[in-house]
Amino acid sequence: MPNLSTADFLADLRAHPRLIAGLPADLQPTDLASVYAIQDGLVDHLLARHGGQRIGYKTACTNELAQRHLNIAGPLFGQLLSCSTERSPGCFSASGHLVRIIELEFGVQMAHDALPQSTPYDAQSIRPFIGALLPGIEIVSHRFVDWTQAGALGLAADNAIHGAWVHGDHYTDWRELNLAEHEATLSVNGAIVRRGTGANVLGHPLNVVAWLANELPVYGKVLRAGDFITTGVICDVYLAEVGDVIRGDF
Repeated sequence: MPNLSTADFLADLRAHPRLIAGLPADLQPTDLASVYAIQDGLVDHLLARHGGQRIGYKTACTNELAQRHLNIAGPLFGQLLSCSTERSPGCFSASGHLVRIIELEFGVQMAHDALPQSTPYDAQSIRPFIGALLPGIEIVSHRFVDWTQAGALGLAADNAIHGAWVHGDHYTDWRELNLAEHEATLSVNGAIVRRGTGANVLGHPLNVVAWLANELPVYGKVLRAGDFITTGVICDVYLAEVGDVIRGDF
């Protein structure tokens, strides 16, 4: 397993933004255990620099298109931080992100701990643990010349290339909604540019929450009450330009 010098390298890339082809060969993670150890070290660096705390998780590659781009069979996770999260409306400095990939996503906040259990969680059994639904937009920000060639493990180690997250109001009557069919739109400067439904993330956003509840204990983590979760992009991404005004309508 690579030591946390990989985390040091990734932290320096964020502190002094520049594009690279990929991680140096001697710093490449070799498996998911090493990925998440590096990710923890990177997040420690970010919190030491910016302050704040861990507030939950982002999921990545819950969309088949993203899985094909990265040649990976299943999802990955990163960590949400209070220092890079804003309540809508959010305003983000373009200079803070070399690449500004906009992702329209359903988010949730947990009401109860989803402790490990012998029977894996599924979309139905995870429902009672969820408190609220949140509309959200993630800014994915990476430092690779071509992210599709950087390798899924390297991207995941870089906190799943999470840049920032902005979320709307908590919606507690979400159980009345069919999230698989529920459509949301992404508008840029007043014009709709993307549409998608919850079916685009593992068939249903709650399938993503269940996957995360099952996956975290493998790496010594547990989904806790209060944790926020982004469930992945529900439509094609949008590459933002400086000055864009972006709106998600759920």
